[in-house]
Amino acid sequence: MLNPKKRTYEFIVEQINVLCLEKNLRPGDRLPSERDLATLFGVSRNSIREALKGLESRGVIEIRQGGGSFLAASKRDMLGNELGTHIDETKALLIDEMLELRRAFEVEAASLAAQRATAENLEAIRQVLAQMAGAANDPELGVQADLDFHLQVANATKNQLLIDLMETLSIRMEENIRATRRHRFTDASRHQDTLKEHEEIYLAIADGNSELAKQLMNRHISRIRLELHRST
Repeated sequence: MLNPKKRTYEFIVEQINVLCLEKNLRPGDRLPSERDLATLFGVSRNSIREALKGLESRGVIEIRQGGGSFLAASKRDMLGNELGTHIDETKALLIDEMLELRRAFEVEAASLAAQRATAENLEAIRQVLAQMAGAANDPELGVQADLDFHLQVANATKNQLLIDLMETLSIRMEENIRATRRHRFTDASRHQDTLKEHEEIYLAIADGNSELAKQLMNRHISRIRLELHRST
């Protein structure tokens, strides 16, 4: 089993790599502060600090006393290699652990949503489903719609602690959904299958059938985990 600290380190390195690519950071550009990175990635500042020190020791970044962290000259491409040969194993484990966590609280969320959803909640979920339906050729829109579906189900529970938990985990959930959708949609027909799974959950919630909503959410997440396990 991979060391938890190693998993956190590799997660942070991967996210910094994505950040550099998205913002087109060049050698000499300053990275966001430790505080901003911790908030963005949903980890502790101590974990960020340790990851940055690791990157500095490998010559990927330069940490200037009191000045922040900067991408080292001609080193940006090293970030992509920094994850080494463990990245596939680490990614698979992180994805599975997140799905395990999601099943633990989203199954109950679906049940509570079926008992408590208002007309406004149901309309919000319908709008997200419409976005998901139109996202067959737009992967990022599909990821956001998928995430918003699960967040809207949480909102319908009226349980503020659960809503706050989902919001706190939303960045990691987004990455988890992106990774699982990328895997599932290698077959184009899976887009419709996944949309149907979400629609069935919505209908159970709209009908006030808490037991069915719970079963469908459990089936949805369990099916994703099973598909991932079969591929590894």
